[in-house]
Amino acid sequence: MGVAFSLGVVAVLILAITLAVKVLGLQFLVGAVLPYVAAAVFLGGMAYRLLGWGRSPVPFRIPTTGGQQRSLPWIKPSSLDNPSSTAGVIGRMALEILLFRSLFRNTKAELHEGPHLAYHWEKWLWVGALVFHWSMLLVVIRHLRFFTDPVPSFVYWVDGIDGFLRVGLRALYLTDITFLLGATYLLLRRFFIPQVRYISLPGDYVPLLLLLGIGISGVIMRYFVGVDVAAVKELAMGVLTFRPRIPEGIGVLFYVHWGLACALLAYFPFSKLVHMGGIFLMPTRNLPNDSRARRHVNPWNYPVKVHTYKEYEEEFREKMKLAGIPVEKE
Repeated sequence: MGVAFSLGVVAVLILAITLAVKVLGLQFLVGAVLPYVAAAVFLGGMAYRLLGWGRSPVPFRIPTTGGQQRSLPWIKPSSLDNPSSTAGVIGRMALEILLFRSLFRNTKAELHEGPHLAYHWEKWLWVGALVFHWSMLLVVIRHLRFFTDPVPSFVYWVDGIDGFLRVGLRALYLTDITFLLGATYLLLRRFFIPQVRYISLPGDYVPLLLLLGIGISGVIMRYFVGVDVAAVKELAMGVLTFRPRIPEGIGVLFYVHWGLACALLAYFPFSKLVHMGGIFLMPTRNLPNDSRARRHVNPWNYPVKVHTYKEYEEEFREKMKLAGIPVEKE
């Protein structure tokens, strides 16, 4: 049900963009107005989410740990899996963001005859996620050439390394292939793994289908149909500089590509994709585990009437002595 609904949502988006451009002639609406609406929703949604996370109380250290905590001098601590300093937290966050360290250690459980429960290293999920995310990052960097003038030199470096493989006179970008393979793998595992399919919701399928739609339309334009690159850059720069203009010679396939990207941008703050920003504000990752070295006092504690042990013993001393409970004051 979730798959059918998600496919329907993406299909309706593609059909609506196609009709708006090809039948109704609303190129300006799709090409110039839609990006501003998507950017406003994205910025507003991200600000709302970040402010909500920032206001969430964290009265004490709650980092998840996977190693020995720093304690006695003769016990070797795990500086990355259980960091007790800022440097350790930075190292842990860097490994988490760049290499998905926690996903690398992910396991799955399988029930065998006996019954016997076995755990296996789920390496393919880590590989697929790493390939997909790094490919998407490089694709975004390559697309900066449409939104910058002059184009930064590092964009040319990435473009040259990514497109070193030539097919005839045309460069074949490796990230185009790996991006589609990674997104397809992440989508298919939700189809064919029963446990993952059971917990998958439309919010899991829609972003992947949108990304696949953006990637497939971009590959078709790049290698099969073709698009006026100068006109595309003129449109992108016009939108970026708040002087939107719709040049001639841009086909409907580009508007589908552009419209799906705007839809993904607007949907981003309200989807699970928001983990891209949320990972930096996760107290389970960005806090050192120094609860043994520092006492963390709740800053908004208010004075309360407490019953100390001394008062408790004064009240129940005779009964404690009759019950054989040791007391501090005879």
